[in-house]
Amino acid sequence: MYKAAAAVICTCLLAGCQSNEKMQTNKPHSQAAANHAKRENHHTKEEKQKKQKAEPRYYINPKSFSVEKMDEQKEKKPIALVTIDDAPDQHAAEIADKLHDLNASAIFFVNGHFLKKDENKKALKHIHELGFMIGNHTMTHQNLKDLSEQKQREEIIGVNKAVEKIIGEKPAFFRAPFGSNTDYSDRLIKKEGMVKMNWTFGYDWDQKYQSKKALTDITLNSPYLRDGANILMHDRKWTAEAMPDIVKGLRHKGYTVIDPRAIKRP
Repeated sequence: MYKAAAAVICTCLLAGCQSNEKMQTNKPHSQAAANHAKRENHHTKEEKQKKQKAEPRYYINPKSFSVEKMDEQKEKKPIALVTIDDAPDQHAAEIADKLHDLNASAIFFVNGHFLKKDENKKALKHIHELGFMIGNHTMTHQNLKDLSEQKQREEIIGVNKAVEKIIGEKPAFFRAPFGSNTDYSDRLIKKEGMVKMNWTFGYDWDQKYQSKKALTDITLNSPYLRDGANILMHDRKWTAEAMPDIVKGLRHKGYTVIDPRAIKRP
């Protein structure tokens, strides 16, 4: 639905966050208002219920950042968590629409600097109203270890305030750029009631996998795809294109794509 052109240049650390795709200015979010209005008229009771905090069934392992089941007897299928960083830039709303059509959940991690644009504010509201959870990915995507405590606070609290102003609630999860957390950021996000969230694997930042086919193949056949996988992806064109096949492929392999609302929070 939301069609837009490509993303932001950046180099990633480990499976970190920004890609090297060049900015384009083909289609702006000119369809945002129309698409949003259509979606508003089709919210179901089930979608609205998804906004409510689910009974905790999982927790994030603080060392591996995999998703662990709280009661092994209740769920035998392997599980996977889908996460989208660097939202909402060019493709986050499109990804949300595709996930929604597949009845699949995800967390969208927000970079605050994207919220300076009205079309991106509308995209964030749209994503939230579809029932997706929102995470904090800092204001300007800097390595927190390079910043003073005051700057770290501005990076984190700034996103919380901006997101709350738009959707009426603060982010429930926090992911540091490059997975680079600090003692101070750990204390701050705990105080803010957010779950610390890194990842177990992800590939869409790597130039070798910046196509629908390559990204789908590596994600579904990764040696790191196992029960509790916490899959890192980004607001990118190739990720939007691959998302339906990735979700269908995970399910074909027997994985349940979990609702992050069922993850235990502080």
